[in-house]
Amino acid sequence: MPDKPPARKMRIAVLTSGGDSAGMNAVVRSIVKSAILKGCETYVVREGYEGLVRGNSEAVSSVPTSSNAKEHHRSESPLASGDADSFVHNLRFGDGELLRDGTGDHPGGRSLKGRYIVRVGWDDVRGWFSQGGTLIGTARSVVFRTYEGRLTAASNLIKEGIDAIAVCGGDGSLTGADVFRAEWPKLVAELATQGRITPEQAKAHAHLRIVGLVGSIDNDMSMTDLTIGAPTALHRICEAIDNIDSTAFSHSRAFVLEVMGRHCGWLALLAGVSGGADFIFIPERPPEADSWEDEMCKMIQRHREIGKRKTIVIVAEGAHDKHLNPIRAEYVKDVLTERLGLDTRVTTLGHTQRGGRPCAYDRLLPTLQGVEAVEALLEATPDTPSYMIGVAENKITRVPLMDAVRMTNEVTQAIKDKDFDKAMSLRDPEFRESLEGFYATSILEKEPRLPHHMRMRVAIMHVGAPAGGMNAATRAAVRYCIRQGHKPFAIHNGFPGLLDDNVHQLSWLGVDNWMTRGGSELGTNRKLPDIDLGAVAAKFQQWNFHALMLIGGFEAFTSLLTLETGRKHYPAFNIPMVHLPATISNNVPMTEFSLGSDTSLNALVDACDAIKQSASASRNRVFVVETQGGKCGYLATMGALAVGACIVYTPETGIDLDKLRNDVKFLKKRYTLDMKGRSEGRLVLRNEVSSNVYTTDVITKMFKEEGGKLFDSRSASLGHTLQGGIPSPMDRARAVRLSLKCMAFIEQHHALLQKQSGSGKPRQASPESAAVITIQASALKWVPVQEMVPHADMENRRGKNERWMRFVDLVEALVARPQILEKANRKVQNETVG
Repeated sequence: MPDKPPARKMRIAVLTSGGDSAGMNAVVRSIVKSAILKGCETYVVREGYEGLVRGNSEAVSSVPTSSNAKEHHRSESPLASGDADSFVHNLRFGDGELLRDGTGDHPGGRSLKGRYIVRVGWDDVRGWFSQGGTLIGTARSVVFRTYEGRLTAASNLIKEGIDAIAVCGGDGSLTGADVFRAEWPKLVAELATQGRITPEQAKAHAHLRIVGLVGSIDNDMSMTDLTIGAPTALHRICEAIDNIDSTAFSHSRAFVLEVMGRHCGWLALLAGVSGGADFIFIPERPPEADSWEDEMCKMIQRHREIGKRKTIVIVAEGAHDKHLNPIRAEYVKDVLTERLGLDTRVTTLGHTQRGGRPCAYDRLLPTLQGVEAVEALLEATPDTPSYMIGVAENKITRVPLMDAVRMTNEVTQAIKDKDFDKAMSLRDPEFRESLEGFYATSILEKEPRLPHHMRMRVAIMHVGAPAGGMNAATRAAVRYCIRQGHKPFAIHNGFPGLLDDNVHQLSWLGVDNWMTRGGSELGTNRKLPDIDLGAVAAKFQQWNFHALMLIGGFEAFTSLLTLETGRKHYPAFNIPMVHLPATISNNVPMTEFSLGSDTSLNALVDACDAIKQSASASRNRVFVVETQGGKCGYLATMGALAVGACIVYTPETGIDLDKLRNDVKFLKKRYTLDMKGRSEGRLVLRNEVSSNVYTTDVITKMFKEEGGKLFDSRSASLGHTLQGGIPSPMDRARAVRLSLKCMAFIEQHHALLQKQSGSGKPRQASPESAAVITIQASALKWVPVQEMVPHADMENRRGKNERWMRFVDLVEALVARPQILEKANRKVQNETVG
């Protein structure tokens, strides 16, 4: 019997629709690569839904401009499932550079003119994720909103044999996708009746699979913490605020910034939190007073009376008062000028918020979401809903697409109905907590909120190496303390500073500019309290501390553990004690995020983008980039994922000769598969202590020697530049949120201790009162420090089972390392047999 022809693999198309946002290219890249790894054929739809309607019916003949393009443009062959041959077949189809350079509509030679549904391969999307906007184009399609337009779109998809679509856009785009899917059986039946498709085609395409990813700088979709592009937009805004700060301070001016956000105030809110603004206007929570002008002026006047020289007011473009009357930046400026006599300027950031290279988070998040999107498409059935791929804390989630759209529309309707409490309740928890955090850190109360017997003397200390966000967390804690009536004390230079009485009380205005400062304003030290635990206890007693807040990395965790253990000997330690993880290494056990790690990743991304540019410009070159991180490979691994590195070395996996031999083999084979005449730069990331023998210099020389005529090799050590300068907005915003949760925790356990006062016995703090605040998957959790010990590798100063370790395999998968090595090994075997 003749062999059956291989089954046709699923064909997946990806389109971007609505407004553009940074990170969309990362989504396209991730979906294309993940789908190819699963044995699927991949397509991009140019110009969003408009391109879906236009299809390829007007395509002009196209002549490949190089033998390489001709060699790889074989779109009709069946695919093997994710193996080496499948990968090489899907390497490229010749249109990647046309898409990337925007030359697709130019006549002559190879062209995309008239072609809107384009098959792409692995290398066709190479390097896309470092580009802003969307390289495949986006458009708001009027014709797709009509039934006839969707009928034509269905015909074009079936003509190309496409089974599934991944849509990256806003709520309108995702709603359109779900309507398209719901109508699909009717559309297919009508196309078959009209004779536009064959019965075989109708049967093969009876079910359309759809998945949605939210691309929106406004972060206005419900049921997800973040949308693609929002973190980068926040970066652009905070950069502007940071630049404005200096001139505002110099001239004692007020600045009113208008930012995007028609129905959602996320950008204005997070910019207010991260930039230390005095007042914000957002659609979900307008000022409660009828005369908001009086409320704003009263608050700003109070700030000015204590000596503040600058004023920042942020207005979302959709801001309004409680009667839905618009609040405009120009009017706010007039109010500040006329009522307070402030020299006021208006800055409208406009579309600069959309632009620029994606930040680290807008590379990592879309990459992980793209992988999940392909899984969702492959698992979809006619009975499953269309899913939206979202994020909760640090976990990628799937939620029914229309549930998310419905809740988003409910927010808009609640605002129209002036039901602002409902609008706030429909936003994610982080949004609501951020608003509370803004109020807690921006409002200077005339009288403390707590009665005298509930007020505390709170010690704040930085322990370990400096990290972005330490100062922001301290500022938030200090301002919360002052609002409540507590006294915040800075302990300078860690535990040695405490022993030297290097302690002073912090003020509201004294920490005003700390939000944007990197490093540690308190000074930090790696010394632990066991240098003299008794003396430390004596100092706690001398200063009469009621609570302690430690901000730092593994040393801070170890310090908290030592202090909690010492409670049985030293009564002074029977106070609430918390640890807020802050370290670029992200090596604190049981938490997936530490302050400073995002700032460090952004510094790494900036450096590696420049290095990669150099690596590609001169000749084929591999750069071995050394990162910090101690004995934790988080920074190297996530950095590799964010910059598209082809190899990563970490202390957890180590380095040996077999691995190096395979790495050389992989690089050689990868370079032989590149287009001839094109210089390609590649990055290898190596953690500083991955191996004591195979150093960065040794690996660089090895690659240079083995690369021969194929590729050259150089090295670069990023060193302490990875500690970053100005902290990233993500680190600042999370610093405020987590710091205020720490303060609430301290107050709660202080109140419990107060109840023991009348018993006549010494107060005894519970083990739960010495804890670490952690982010675990989709939730924030308090973990008593003693419970963390079994999860800690104390010798190597890191966690034992860190969730990020699974991304090492993803780094290798997204460069097709297994497939390329299989191809290389097969060649060696054939040569040996020959």
